[in-house]
Formats: sequence, C-alpha cells, structure tokens
Amino acid sequence: MASLPLGPHQPPPPPAHDPAALTLAPPLPRPEMADNKQGSLVEASEPVTGHIISTTIGGKNGEPKQTISYMAERVVGTGSFGIVFQAKCLETGETVAIKKVLRDKRYKNRELQLMRSMDHSNVISLKHCFFSTTSRDELFLNLVMEYVPESLYGVLRHYSNVNQRMPLIYVKLYTYQIFRGLTYIHTVPGVCHRDMKPQNVLVDPISHQVKLCDFGSAKVLVKGEVNISYICSRYYRAPELIFGATEYTTSIDIWSAGCVLAELLLGQPLFPGESAVDQLVQIIKVLGTPTREEIRCMNPSYTEFRFPQIKAHPWHKIFHKRMPPEAIDLTSRLLQYSPCFRCSALEACAHPFFDELREPNARLPNGRPLPPLFNFKHELAGASPELINKLIPEHVRRQSGLSFLHPAGT
Repeated sequence: MASLPLGPHQPPPPPAHDPAALTLAPPLPRPEMADNKQGSLVEASEPVTGHIISTTIGGKNGEPKQTISYMAERVVGTGSFGIVFQAKCLETGETVAIKKVLRDKRYKNRELQLMRSMDHSNVISLKHCFFSTTSRDELFLNLVMEYVPESLYGVLRHYSNVNQRMPLIYVKLYTYQIFRGLTYIHTVPGVCHRDMKPQNVLVDPISHQVKLCDFGSAKVLVKGEVNISYICSRYYRAPELIFGATEYTTSIDIWSAGCVLAELLLGQPLFPGESAVDQLVQIIKVLGTPTREEIRCMNPSYTEFRFPQIKAHPWHKIFHKRMPPEAIDLTSRLLQYSPCFRCSALEACAHPFFDELREPNARLPNGRPLPPLFNFKHELAGASPELINKLIPEHVRRQSGLSFLHPAGT
C-alpha cells in the first residue's frame, strides 16, 4: 500500500466558520535555532512568486555572518495576522515556510518568544527569524520554519471528497501526537495554544508525523491573571470561553483536541455552531444542560442564568455502531463541561484507545515504521510510575535497557 493519499498539496481555504481564528495552512520544523537573527532588507508590500528576500544570520559569539536568500514561491496561508508563504533557500535548495507578521505596537506578539522556548518533535520549531520593511515603512517580523505540505484539515477534506471515513489507525496516530505535543507545551514551557483546530495541526504525508503550529494566539497562563475569553475558533471553543471566563486553564486546549478527535471519527465537526450562542446550543444538544455546579466551574458569574433543561445525548448514538468503545470513552473524558474533570494531555496519551500504537509490531498500513511516539523527556516530570509504565511500552523499555522509567525520564 502506498503512503496515504492526502489530496492536493494546495492547502485548503479557511472554512467560513472560523470567526476569531487565525487561519493558517502551513509550516513546520526541526532545526537548530540560532539566536535572534535580524535581517536588513527592503521589500515590496506583498511577497510574490519570484521575489527574493535576503537576510544575514550569525555574527554572535564569534560566529561568522552569512547571507541567506529566499525566493518566495506561493502564499499558503492568510489571516488577520499576515501571511504565510512557501519559499526556497537559494543557498541550500531547502523549502521553508515564512510567516510574515506586521509589528503593531498596539498588540502583543508573543509568538516569537514562545517558539524560541519550545523544542519537541510534535511542535513546530523555529529555524530563524528576521525583520523586513516595506516602502511604507511598515515593519514585519518573519518567522522561518520548515515547510510541511499538509494540514489535518486537508487530510479530513480528502476523506470527505472521496466519501470515506479516516481509517482508525490514522485517527489514533494523529490524535496521539496532538496530545503528545499538548503534553509538552502545557508542562515544559507552560504554554496554552488557544487555537487548536485541524488547520493548526500539520501532517507529514510520508512519515505521518504530526506537529502543532500557529502559536499566534498562544500564551503562558498565569493563575490569577485575566485573559481574553474571545479566543479559539468557534467549532473548537471550550464552553467556559463561551460563558465569558477570563481565568481559564490549559484545559481549553483539551476541549479543542476532543473536538478534533470527534471530527476525525465522524468525518465532520461535532459542534458546528453558526454563532457564539448557537455554539453553546450545539454543545447542549450533545452534553445536555450543564448543572449549576458545572456552570460555576466554567464561570461563577453565570450561576443565576436559567437554561432549558435538555438531557444528554448518549455518546454511542452519536457515533456509528462499530465505533470502538475506547474511542467513545476517550471523547467523553475530553468533552466535559467542568474543566477540572477533563483528562490531561498526558492521561489522554495513556488511554487504551492508543494501545494499538504501543504494540511491538505496530506499523503504518504501508509497512513503514511509525514516527517517534515514546521519546518522552521532561514532560514526564511529576507523572506517577503507573502512568509512565502505561506510556512507555515494555518492548521500548527493553530496547532502552530500562526495566522502569523514573518520572523525570532519567
């Protein structure tokens, strides 16, 4: 069997339902990051095919300076943030994605700082960055990342176009890696993504490695600090955000990831709200009316509001009859009204739904090996020995010469 056909390489247009979202189709990464690379260049207002961008990197700590030139090839993502375009490095021939963001003093741009703090195989990483200006003296930040041609949204569209469901092995492989990436960003740098959706999950069509991208909405959440509630694309927005909560946790990403899992299983969004209010209606149709205590957990200010009493729709009736009970169980643990009752990303990784990936002979359908799934590091700090033993298969521990992995991953 050939590698999974992922449809055309032209990234899909952003769906019409994404209101507050940053719509991206694009990039990815695994290089060594140099420090702050700042380019000196004047360019046109928009990169176009054939436009060449030159910048200088290095020059710190005795490193020699070197000039790198990129030829812009095509735009692969657009949004309120700016654009993402595919480019080729003229010196090496390497294809990259460059995210070009206007530096607006009115808004905080945390993306560069956050991306510098992250290093994980399931998270987009930064090659380098530079600044550029236009003839109107606008200043742009350019983030240079590895280019990966597919997004999970494109994969979903492919299966929809051929009227097929995504094979369960791919559902497991993609969602497991999403939770691995979330485990890392939630625990090591302490970052909340705040815009998890299929468009922001990139898939390598050969290795099927997944990487989280677009940290334009991401933030390190500090307890007691107020955050905006109008965040995250509507279909994937956690109910506490709809209720206007400003003190939320990384569990909003868990809700979003649960929505992504359900969408992969169903082939369509689980909660396709047409407005913020309708989004809550769609959720209530499935989960039923939240209890007073659940509303208090989401936003204490809303406890006096009255909602029509609707019973929860049984999960097994939402999915088709042959859906494995483990898939339904995991979905139900992710999509809980009370943020504190949602499982963590690490607990999700250990769920029996992913046991097939932990089998000694687990392979891609074409016989190729799976991408790296068990090379945990700092994200296991604080995890119980029982949880760690679930996460690291025995055959992996044997190969590593470890009978037991300590919580610190040592």
